[in-house]
Amino acid sequence: MRILITGGKGMLGRTLLRHWQGAHDCAVADLPETDLTRPGDAEALFERFRPDAVVHCAAMTNVDGCESDPARARLLNAGITETVARLCARFGARLLAISTDYVFAGDQPGERSEDDPAAPKTVYGQTKYAGEEAVRGCCPDHVIARIAWLYGPGGPSFLHTMMRLADENPARTLRVVDDQHGNPTSTDAVADALDALLARPDLRGTFHLTCEGVTTWCALTRDLFRLTSRSGVTVQPCTTEEYPRPAPRPHYSALSKAKLAANGLPPMPPWQEALARFVAAEWPTA
Repeated sequence: MRILITGGKGMLGRTLLRHWQGAHDCAVADLPETDLTRPGDAEALFERFRPDAVVHCAAMTNVDGCESDPARARLLNAGITETVARLCARFGARLLAISTDYVFAGDQPGERSEDDPAAPKTVYGQTKYAGEEAVRGCCPDHVIARIAWLYGPGGPSFLHTMMRLADENPARTLRVVDDQHGNPTSTDAVADALDALLARPDLRGTFHLTCEGVTTWCALTRDLFRLTSRSGVTVQPCTTEEYPRPAPRPHYSALSKAKLAANGLPPMPPWQEALARFVAAEWPTA
């Protein structure tokens, strides 16, 4: 299969390239070679590569940055997504568009299902949902894959930040938010799930691709340090209100994977299992 990966130099894009090496013919659309904000660049790439499928990872994912520059967020999260969706429809390519848990308000306990109404509270969530709507409106042959709390080889990610802080001062105390709940998810787990979706061209619509199980940032950090033997670092819980950010963070961003099960697709792995595999590969001497 000929697969075009937008944002292919990012954390998920790099994992997908490694995951599909030798199995598919992959091309990358990313800066500086390709600027998707220029429709001519995107069209030229589609003309040249003629993809069978497109995995659209390119986005502005800096949540606070989106809040301070909403115009750029709209361009990168909604504008280029519409461009890619229209080109997929025109060239007959299947579109797998990556989205986020931030399309939900995140103020109610429990897991959100694929069919729950969106209610984004941040510019990031609003512009990503606008991108989802562009996909639905412009490209009938699509899958929207929502992910959350993502980490992967090389980062950048929350896990890499915590490891850097621990290594800078192994006897320090870290205060980590303990009232935000979600599904930590590895890029490798997402790649496996996208594989399963690519193998089912009959499937359309929105799927949640986060790992199973719910935890908090504080509990996740403690597990990370346990797995990497950073026993000298003390992790203390704190509240979201103690660390105010420009964009509000959801207290509950866990996602239900009911649609995977309903369509006979493989389940996502437990987050603890995915984390242990990732740590063993990323920090093998820990």
